[in-house]
Amino acid sequence: MEQRYRSIAALEAIARNTLNSYDYSLLHGTPCAVPIEQIAEHLGLFIEYQCIRKTGSILGEMIYERTYVPVYFRDIASYSLITVEGNTIILDESLLCCHNDGRLRFTCAHEIAHWLLHRDIYANTGQAAASGNPKKSSEENPAEERQANILASMLLLPKAQVKKMFYSIRNKPNPVMILKEHFDVSKEVMDIFTREHNLT
Repeated sequence: MEQRYRSIAALEAIARNTLNSYDYSLLHGTPCAVPIEQIAEHLGLFIEYQCIRKTGSILGEMIYERTYVPVYFRDIASYSLITVEGNTIILDESLLCCHNDGRLRFTCAHEIAHWLLHRDIYANTGQAAASGNPKKSSEENPAEERQANILASMLLLPKAQVKKMFYSIRNKPNPVMILKEHFDVSKEVMDIFTREHNLT
């Protein structure tokens, strides 16, 4: 299967264009949390919640074309195949219980990133791009997973907007936690961003 790798500059351009096509103010207005689920809908994507795996090892899947997908039904303690339409993001229902820690939003952004980056690769293959739970998955992330993670972070944290807010609050106690709450991301994602951009 064809592999496609994009530079950081190319990923930044994709993130900017995606956000700008939804709402120009996300890049140039007052810094705010990016409405990632609404952006998915704007791109023509559907979001569905299922128990993807009994073990919780997969948190999200990007379905590119109409297909059958195995999901776990707790009431019958068994997997069954369901029909899923193309351009559907399946998010694990466990994410609904931890919405406040940013994992749901990041997983949604990760699957959007797969669609933006890889839909031409996966189209007509019957394959899905899956996002694993780093705490439960033993598989190594291939390069395309790393690229989807990078683009997901760029979608949720527009660099200029985060920096603008950081410099306005940097003298307050614990500015990283303020940024985390304001942009509605996990502490891990915000820690990585502030470290990579030397915001201390």
